[in-house]
Amino acid sequence: MVFEKASTRTRVSFDVGMHQLGGRALMLKREDLQIGRGESIPDTARVLSRYVDGILIRTFHHETVEMLARHADVPVINGLTDKTHLPGARRSADLPGGLRRRRPGALRVAWIGDGNNMAHSWINAAKVLGFALTLACPEGYDPDRGIVEAARAGGADVRIFRDPAEAAAGCHVVNTDVWASMGQEEEAQARRLAFADLR
Repeated sequence: MVFEKASTRTRVSFDVGMHQLGGRALMLKREDLQIGRGESIPDTARVLSRYVDGILIRTFHHETVEMLARHADVPVINGLTDKTHLPGARRSADLPGGLRRRRPGALRVAWIGDGNNMAHSWINAAKVLGFALTLACPEGYDPDRGIVEAARAGGADVRIFRDPAEAAAGCHVVNTDVWASMGQEEEAQARRLAFADLR
């Protein structure tokens, strides 16, 4: 497990999950690796592949995960990037609970907040699992258009609103996240103002 970004839930859930499956997880920070001293991502991928059965990486740039996966000989799991946070969406207690109570096609989920990596992961989950997803995002904070269009092309019912009440109407599950994620601390005040209408 390579963690370039701090984590509580992702780290603990993967560590405990690996232990429960009979494996062992090794936690490495950037400063524990030669990457921190200039070793390339392809070299790191090849070296790690010689020792481990899989790699989980939680990093800043999505391209880092893609490059690691291209050069690794073992499976690579995206633990979080600036583009997606699949473990965060899948781990949400609301989604499994909602799916237990309704068929995926009958489930309606709302995301209220930034069109960020978590929103992208909910969009991808809607495409794979078949639930309807509405998002309420302030102007200028919409999810990536390519991710939305790919989900819609794959049959997903994904709609974007500005009004959170309109997005949440008729939904069985409503999710949100912090307005300023890790690395966006300097934007906190501007985001607080931009997201004020979502409260």
